[in-house]
Amino acid sequence: MEKMLSGQIALISGGSRGIGAAVAAKLAERGAVVAVGYHQSKTQAEEVVRTCREYGVESVAIQGDVRFRSQVEAMVDRIEEIWGPPSILVHSAGITGESPVFQEVVDDEYDRVMDTHVRGAFFLIRRTLPAMVRNRFGRMILLSSIWGESGGSGEVLYSAAKGAINGMVRALGKETAPSGVTVNAVAPGAIQTDMLDGQLTAEEKRALVEEIPAGRLGHPAEVASMVCWLCGPDAGYITSQVLHINGGWAP
Repeated sequence: MEKMLSGQIALISGGSRGIGAAVAAKLAERGAVVAVGYHQSKTQAEEVVRTCREYGVESVAIQGDVRFRSQVEAMVDRIEEIWGPPSILVHSAGITGESPVFQEVVDDEYDRVMDTHVRGAFFLIRRTLPAMVRNRFGRMILLSSIWGESGGSGEVLYSAAKGAINGMVRALGKETAPSGVTVNAVAPGAIQTDMLDGQLTAEEKRALVEEIPAGRLGHPAEVASMVCWLCGPDAGYITSQVLHINGGWAP
């Protein structure tokens, strides 16, 4: 496997599980050193670190809640102490709301969802962007969702948060393009993850698969491959884009 990302330093928020864990492993496979950001899942994050190290690169797990500026800054400070400033940022940390309909949403639920996705992206970008601009190189990929484009019934908060991510990417990529920093979003459809398992029963997943032209759920590794390619040298002219990976499913 070509080590096209050798010499790059990657920070993945939400890197302990699901798509984030797959992204961490794929970046390591391609030669990047990897900081696996996590909030609570320390054991899982350390397992991802072990996987990354199997590819012959350095990797560490770094705890932090992206909703809080001080914790984001501490995460990046630690990475800079070890290796230097990140040249790749992947914001994969994400949660869904608990309320099945909008009328039942409470203030704390709104804060948790919006702060994790949008405020977290803001803090991570603000802390890592200056070094990328100075170095005239950077790759920022924010994980969005199909619901950020089409909206999902029962997922109003999540849809709103991912819609905000899409707007942030489209605008910021234009600002940073002259400095060699690309900013893109990857918007998965239905991907087989713990998050999806927590939302749908087996019967509901079977019904969902029937709606997907590809006839199956996606795999985290497939999303990770797209993210990894966006981090590489061949993607330098792609910025401000929201790239969909959904098996043709477009509700």
